[in-house]
Amino acid sequence: MKKIILAIAFLSVFSINAQEVVKEIEKVTKAIEDTTRTRGWTKKGEVIFLFNQSSFSNWLAGGENNFSGNLGLNYDFNYKSEDWSWDNKIIASYGLLQTQNAAFEKKTDDRLELNSLAGKKAGGLWYYSLFVNFRTQFTRGYEYTTIGGIETREEFTNFMSPGYLTFGPGLMWKKTDNFKFNLAPLSSKMTFVSEELREEFAGQNYFGVDEGKTLRYELGFFASGYYKFKLFENVSAENILTLYSNYLEDPQNVDLDYQLNIVMTINKFLTTNFSFQTIYDDNAFQGFQVRQVFGLAVKYGF
Repeated sequence: MKKIILAIAFLSVFSINAQEVVKEIEKVTKAIEDTTRTRGWTKKGEVIFLFNQSSFSNWLAGGENNFSGNLGLNYDFNYKSEDWSWDNKIIASYGLLQTQNAAFEKKTDDRLELNSLAGKKAGGLWYYSLFVNFRTQFTRGYEYTTIGGIETREEFTNFMSPGYLTFGPGLMWKKTDNFKFNLAPLSSKMTFVSEELREEFAGQNYFGVDEGKTLRYELGFFASGYYKFKLFENVSAENILTLYSNYLEDPQNVDLDYQLNIVMTINKFLTTNFSFQTIYDDNAFQGFQVRQVFGLAVKYGF
């Protein structure tokens, strides 16, 4: 009887230990799979068409038929190895508004932005880094005026007028692809404008570029941060912040660009989107530029 009890006890202990060993093997295997999965290239993007439409017929309260549409692209392609991290993002959007009685259709959005941030492991969550940021627009932008009830417009901006290129070495802190910041104390910033438009607005401050020139060069401190998180189960918030101080002229006037993108997923193809962006750059405008877009969107992920 004692032998039977001892045998049962031995088998029980062996079974418990075997289960613990199996659990540990599963944990190690999962950790290896997770690590392997994040190595190499990861690519993710989405195309979004956001629209809004209003129509009126015999509507005594007043109103004007209108339609607006925005097409946007947000695409990430990132690389990761044991010692290297290379994050790339493309943001592009274009939108138009057409009202029934307006003389011209007007843009509701127009932007093209490319970001690249490479890092070599320094220790812990820190990396030696090199970044490149490029920003411009796709088509002509106009200033509108109404004289004698007639609306007129004058071209003020265009593709690469202005165009911004900022780059430099620095240090990056990166916890995940969704939470990181970069500090670059010796960054070059170039502002490009077309010769035609620089001449057209002679005598005016045209994006800080001197008359007779098509390029403005700055050297300064650049800082950027990226944080994306879930507000709720089907609602995500993406925050993008960049700051720049020019050592060569008015370093106290810090350029700011903040973007907030909130997406509420309805199903695989439909989302509700809210985009907010504010820019402060005293070379372009003495005050805050603000852009806000909200609406129902059709989404295609890839």
